[in-house]
Amino acid sequence: MTAPLRVGNASGFYGDRSTAWREMLDGGELDVLTGDYLAELTMLILGRDRLRDPGLGYAKTFLRQLEGCLGTALARGVRIVTNAGGLNPAGLAAAIGSLADRLGLTARIGYVEGDALARPDALTANAYLGAFGIAACLDAGADVVVTGRVTDASLVVGPAIARFGWGRDDLDALAGATVAGHLIECGAQVTGGNFSFFTELPDGGHRPGFPIAEIHPDGSSVLTKHPGTGGAVTVETVTAQLLYEVGGPDYLGPDVVTRLDTVELGADGPDRVRVTGVRGIPPPDTLKVGVNNLGGFRNSMTFVLCGLDIPAKAALVRGQVEAAVGTDGLEFVLARTDHPDVGDTEAASALLHVHLRDGDKARAGRAFSAAAVELALASYPGCTLTTLPGDATPYGVFTADVVPQGGVEHVAVLPSGERVPIAPPPTTRAPTTRAPASSAPLPPPADGPVARPTRRGVLGELVGARSGDKGGDANLGVWARTDATWEWLCGWLTVERLAELLPETAALTVERYELPNLRAVNFVLRGLLGQGVAASTRFDPQAKALGELLRSRVVDLPADLPTGPPGSAEPPGSAGPPADNAGPAGEVTP
Repeated sequence: MTAPLRVGNASGFYGDRSTAWREMLDGGELDVLTGDYLAELTMLILGRDRLRDPGLGYAKTFLRQLEGCLGTALARGVRIVTNAGGLNPAGLAAAIGSLADRLGLTARIGYVEGDALARPDALTANAYLGAFGIAACLDAGADVVVTGRVTDASLVVGPAIARFGWGRDDLDALAGATVAGHLIECGAQVTGGNFSFFTELPDGGHRPGFPIAEIHPDGSSVLTKHPGTGGAVTVETVTAQLLYEVGGPDYLGPDVVTRLDTVELGADGPDRVRVTGVRGIPPPDTLKVGVNNLGGFRNSMTFVLCGLDIPAKAALVRGQVEAAVGTDGLEFVLARTDHPDVGDTEAASALLHVHLRDGDKARAGRAFSAAAVELALASYPGCTLTTLPGDATPYGVFTADVVPQGGVEHVAVLPSGERVPIAPPPTTRAPTTRAPASSAPLPPPADGPVARPTRRGVLGELVGARSGDKGGDANLGVWARTDATWEWLCGWLTVERLAELLPETAALTVERYELPNLRAVNFVLRGLLGQGVAASTRFDPQAKALGELLRSRVVDLPADLPTGPPGSAEPPGSAGPPADNAGPAGEVTP
């Protein structure tokens, strides 16, 4: 078939907008509607559900959402593909069958399994499967396909394989569909959600619609949304999502390695962005495995420190808490949210967050929180807390592993009940690590260096950013709004410069990659998030705000570069004396 395949998305995470399924089905034409529910933290949550009840382990909210939409989807011929099966895709498939019976509907349901690995020392261990099991279920006539841990993009790639008949060697097409899947997997994040320049959106970012990828037989696509929905689909909103939670230019997947540095974006009309030029190479000979374990127990108490002597007050609390419960597992974080000489208590206060992690639930529980409360009348002046004493809660630790492609039993269970093994790709290639980009400043002209006039301003006047988590690592993608800004940014924003602007990155191994087609650089920050989001006590545990922190830093900006959206012609006036903005020579990772 040559007509494009219209694939929508109605969920970007477990807890996303509950009405999105109905909105997408009623909003316009679709061929397939997908829902992404799984993240590293979600697998831990589902693992704990399964400990309480072995019949659980899937995203229960999906069933509630489907109850009001299944009949509509069947009547309109919209096929549903979701990874809401989590740790129990067979259980969710059976529950959907029961739901259909109760509603008097006939639904052909397939599911994909084989991602779960037997690891007695782990709470959950799941390989990231590819898209060909999904395609097999759809080829067999499934109206609904449920999976466990497949890659997020596979929810889109699978339907495209089924529609266009791609094989394992159609690498460019698979790579193009992978990009489309990556773009819509996070729902409204590609249509203006979490967008650096949200104030420029037509509705100010109040209620962005969910996305649609129109996929063509060659793997190219157009990103769009239903007419009349909020937000926007622009080259910049698509760029922002393309930079989300990625590493180097080679984006590894179980079916193809997608070369992100080949992606080309172009406007294709209002709320339409064309994605072309994507190239793919054979996948690696291994699959990623996400492993979750219970790491112990944790608790937190927060002290309010108002007015004078903030560091001394924090030091007093630290000494008192350590004397009461010991030093092991304690972490003290002082957030200097206080302002001098103000007439409001909250504005004059800093927050001291005290965290305790321990394998002993009793020590991390009431023994700790009660000890903090007991300081209320025996500590610093003005002592108060924002938290009540409570018990400890378990936390998880995420690690990533690999398993050979042939080391899993990838199986498509068709609506008939037939079990079809999915063979691993016949051609693989050991992943090669492309060296991070070294961005030395351009050499000065032959007649000597020329100082470029600068002005002081926030970096976010010129660039957008998006950041996120991958286990214990984080990524930070930064894009320039114009070609002229990209020429400056590429030479200016080095690893060393990033360490100056974000000091918490200075001690980390930081990889920097350039994506010229996107006018973007992407930083991979190894170990920023420690043992992963579930174990993190960081104020921003998933590094979602890291990009906005970078954009808020005041730096020397070239005075001749325009601010505002692409197409702005008037540069701001120069402020202050000229300064040399050349960055350090080269990228040396710690």
